Amino acid sequence: MPAQPVNRDRLLRRLTELAQIGRSESGGVTRPGFSPADLEARRYMVREAENSGLPTAVDAAGNLWLGPRPHPGTTTLVLGSHLDTVVDAGPLDGVYGVVSALEAVENLTFLDLAHPVTAVAFANEEGALHPQPFWGSLAASGQLPTPAAATTAYDGTLLRDALAQAGGNLDAIDQARLDPHQLLAYLELHIEQGPVLERERIPIGIVDAIVGRVQLEVELMGAAAHAGTTPMTGRSDALAAAAEIVLAVEDLPAAGWCQVATVGRLEAAPNSPNTIAGLVRLTVDVRDTDEAQLHQAADEAVRRIESIAQRRTVKASCTRAASSKPVLTDAALRRSIAAAAARRAVPTLTLTSGAGHDAQMMAAITPAAMIFVPSVGGVSHVPHEDTSPDDLVLGAQMFQDTALALTSHPGSLA
Repeated sequence: MPAQPVNRDRLLRRLTELAQIGRSESGGVTRPGFSPADLEARRYMVREAENSGLPTAVDAAGNLWLGPRPHPGTTTLVLGSHLDTVVDAGPLDGVYGVVSALEAVENLTFLDLAHPVTAVAFANEEGALHPQPFWGSLAASGQLPTPAAATTAYDGTLLRDALAQAGGNLDAIDQARLDPHQLLAYLELHIEQGPVLERERIPIGIVDAIVGRVQLEVELMGAAAHAGTTPMTGRSDALAAAAEIVLAVEDLPAAGWCQVATVGRLEAAPNSPNTIAGLVRLTVDVRDTDEAQLHQAADEAVRRIESIAQRRTVKASCTRAASSKPVLTDAALRRSIAAAAARRAVPTLTLTSGAGHDAQMMAAITPAAMIFVPSVGGVSHVPHEDTSPDDLVLGAQMFQDTALALTSHPGSLA
């Protein structure tokens, strides 16, 4: 019996309904990992999977499995992405890959396949509330840093408690680690989050590499004082130092240090209109496809921060809060995606991902690859993030077609 095609109505309905979970007044979606909205989205996916007769489970890291978990005696194809979002996000980043993975598993799992296929929603990919991004895929791939490094969220919530509410267990976190011998490959479908596919009018992107990232957490300690009575000379203004640091970080790519660099989070205290800021906390995000260049850029960022702080008589503390290595996707998987597209005469384009993904972590233990679909206007992480319904359905079909080709014949990837 041939596989059923992607169910357009079901796919788009699920995306529409999930976009209402964590919806804010601006029209965006706020569903940080392990937040109440994230847990609601998880429950929604469990209901959808179980209504289709699929087993579901949550591992110790909080990863949600929609279908059978990889187990001894099999080599399983894992399809997935994440359900959590940044603050005031769009409706597709991450969740599109999970919904499409479930769709593929529903259509394929009851066929007579040589390899099982399953779907996973990795926990806390964004790190928007709990500060360790890629939490779930790092745990699954055995690369998670010491859990004590990320025990408290930005709002003070304890990771242990939040993880338990999601069905995980911090004390048993090693049990979330996957056995590479039980994996055939990992495949992820995602919106591009950039302008290339739309600009080139190509419906399917085949990702050849994913950039690496270093995230710095910076604390600037100055001296709070009255804004009106304190002379301009002799001030120790942490916010003024931060302003200069923002521009110094922005200059890193132009100076040839890395591909992109961003200060994306900044908090000032006491945050009063008539008080000089005595304390500022900010994050620095540096990305590049060359690992050596990436770390050199992070070191240069630290040097610039410390130099600015010293000149402005502010104390600076810089911590490497998170990092990920750039990776190349698997060549055999890329060929499988291209072949699936060719069978339907669908044009493709090879491109590099400037955003990090769970596939980047999974590549450490199994062949991994990604499929992209166009993003309207090339934007993401904003409420107006969008992809046309036709492109969403086509991407899901290419995802399923590739999965079917990979699981139809016994043996490892050629």
